[in-house]
Amino acid sequence: MSYAYLFKYIIIGDTGVGKSCLLLQFTDKRFQPVHDLTIGVEFGARMITIDGKHIKLQIWDTAGQEAFRSITRSYYRGAAGALLVYDITRRETFNHLTTWLDDARQHSNSNMVIMLIGNKSDLESRREVKKEEGEAFAREHGLIFMETSAKTAANVEEAFINTAKEIYEKIQEGVFDINNEANGIKIGPQHSPTSNNIPPGGQTSNQSPSCC
Repeated sequence: MSYAYLFKYIIIGDTGVGKSCLLLQFTDKRFQPVHDLTIGVEFGARMITIDGKHIKLQIWDTAGQEAFRSITRSYYRGAAGALLVYDITRRETFNHLTTWLDDARQHSNSNMVIMLIGNKSDLESRREVKKEEGEAFAREHGLIFMETSAKTAANVEEAFINTAKEIYEKIQEGVFDINNEANGIKIGPQHSPTSNNIPPGGQTSNQSPSCC
């Protein structure tokens, strides 16, 4: 299907917080209870609609292990959005958020939209991190926040789509230079050259994306 924009996402966070399960739930609408550890980077894609426009999300799911951190860093560049995930049943994954966030901000463009996700909300009886703590961390660092369950699909759609809406709004406001693909945004073949949502001085491209 043709699209107006392509947004690149990266999913980051400690090993075992459910990054791959979130991606699988969003792209395939299924939950895989046993999932091999991600080695390096995995990939998924899905089309969504915002403001009547088709937007393709290209999502890179990264390994949480320290050994793959240098690979993960290379994917921050060229990402318009990031989902920073922790596990509400494992406090150490919440405690490591600052390190992940510092890494993301150091290696990405300054306009990247970051959604903080407290995953595994279905395991309320094993909760170690209060929802209010997640909300407070997000407020302090200027992030969007949501608790999700990759198992029940609670808020999974909303997490990915709300991140896209934030990116789309930044495009409308002229925050992103949509002609610079290093920002993680590509103009698609469906993009209208007469559209009034081109930032001042922005140009449209008639060239179809070479990717995917």
